[in-house]
Amino acid sequence: MYHNSNQGHLARKRFGQNFLNDEHIISQIVAAIYPQPHEHLVEVGPGLAALTRPVAEQIDHLDVIELDRDLAARLRHSNLADKLTIHETDALKFDFASLKNDDKKLRIFGNLPYNISTPLIFHLLSFADLISDMHFMLQKEVVQRMAAGPGSKSYGRLSVMTQYYCQVIPILEVPPESFKPAPKVDSAVIRLEPYQELPYVAKDIKCLERVCREAFNRRRKTIRNALSQLFSIPQLESLGIDSSLRPEQLSVVDYVNLANGLADIAGFGGD
Repeated sequence: MYHNSNQGHLARKRFGQNFLNDEHIISQIVAAIYPQPHEHLVEVGPGLAALTRPVAEQIDHLDVIELDRDLAARLRHSNLADKLTIHETDALKFDFASLKNDDKKLRIFGNLPYNISTPLIFHLLSFADLISDMHFMLQKEVVQRMAAGPGSKSYGRLSVMTQYYCQVIPILEVPPESFKPAPKVDSAVIRLEPYQELPYVAKDIKCLERVCREAFNRRRKTIRNALSQLFSIPQLESLGIDSSLRPEQLSVVDYVNLANGLADIAGFGGD
């Protein structure tokens, strides 16, 4: 069903296209998603329908977001068309809230183009309260960064922001030969489950984003130096932060405390 020739479609480098064509891996991913009739599923980047087809067979309707005009046209003329609503647009700019038409939360999945995966995850996290779960195939290194804990070299801004919003569950690893063309990197599938109630609440999400950006942009420095433009040493101490630690040694809770401290500092507008 999923041919090595990519069904006559030439993978486009600018879209970061690598098409999944390993039946065993496909069935494992679909089993992890476990689509149910009447659920509201959304696929980002359906490509040649390797995941679209088996998921659509199990549900009533599927929204798909596809930037590549040729691939969107293929889907329109496929025998899946009756079950699909095709949004021919850039997922990075797409308003996922526009898909909500009832009280069902969205279940989002996809084999994400590696060149946009990190910014797309950040974009999707801004809709976390509308989402039940997300299953994505990503570069293995990105999955490691999302799941990393403090003290790890992989731990950074993506780890903190993802773990602030979601429970992060790596599902399986996928070798390059499962794709056509084979990427130069290993891949992995991850499940993200947004919290119904956040365990730690940032008063202003822009403050959390700013603290993480400033800290991890200077990750080799101590926190007192990395965040010197935002906090004095006494301010850090009053927030329970050891200013001699490095950014990768602070927990998600520490970053939320820093963000809330920043939000409380008079005159900070959160931009």
